[in-house]
Amino acid sequence: MPQDDTQYRLDDIDRRILYTLMRESRHTTAAAIAETVNVSGATVRNRICNLEEAGIISGYNAHIDFERAGGNLTNLYLCNVPVPEREALAHRARAIPGVINVRTLMTGRENLHVVAVGETTGDLQRVARKLSQLGIEIEDEDLVEDEFFSPYAPFDPDGDGEARAPEDVISLTGEANIVQITVDGSAPIVGQSLEEASAEGILDSDTLVIGIERDESELTPHGETVVQPDDIVTVLSRSPTDERTLETFRGTGTEAVDG
Repeated sequence: MPQDDTQYRLDDIDRRILYTLMRESRHTTAAAIAETVNVSGATVRNRICNLEEAGIISGYNAHIDFERAGGNLTNLYLCNVPVPEREALAHRARAIPGVINVRTLMTGRENLHVVAVGETTGDLQRVARKLSQLGIEIEDEDLVEDEFFSPYAPFDPDGDGEARAPEDVISLTGEANIVQITVDGSAPIVGQSLEEASAEGILDSDTLVIGIERDESELTPHGETVVQPDDIVTVLSRSPTDERTLETFRGTGTEAVDG
């Protein structure tokens, strides 16, 4: 059962995984995504499972050119329905043979879009009659010539190539923040224990590592814990998070991934 939508917060790793799946899900393996996202394959598989359980990934659908598949016609019906009945009528419309997609809009006219496929115009007229029998008013309709899909650009892992501030940030009282950052291989803290990093000034006195996610394991950090590339660290910063804090875990000149 999907989790309540308030229980799952997307971070940058999730967004990059979603972007890759939207671009091409059929031939994309966890290992391939891991290489792009700069985390382990186990982490990717775990994240995808979490996204599915949360209902954020609701399915993997094939996009079919019905004209090439057999000369079939695809028709879009722009419909009006009473707002209180919108969801119920959408489910009933979806059950009509030939209907392949139903979209509800929040307000206004044409608040229900129905896409249907038929071998002939007679098939499409039959769908129109069925919609009308349900009490759905068809305001306009037209044949669909083509349809194009694109992944959501803000999730693009390549983006503008600039390092971005961590997006999973919890602000506490007194200007303190809790942030999650994925450790880059070039970061100065890599290979250092937390105790060594503090002694050498790599980790300043206002920054405390309070959690580490490594593959599918959650580690409780202590002084002897050695930070590794691809670790997803949870950091408590007692001062506003600045570039120096981020560079400790990301290095410089790299596009980092927030966890």
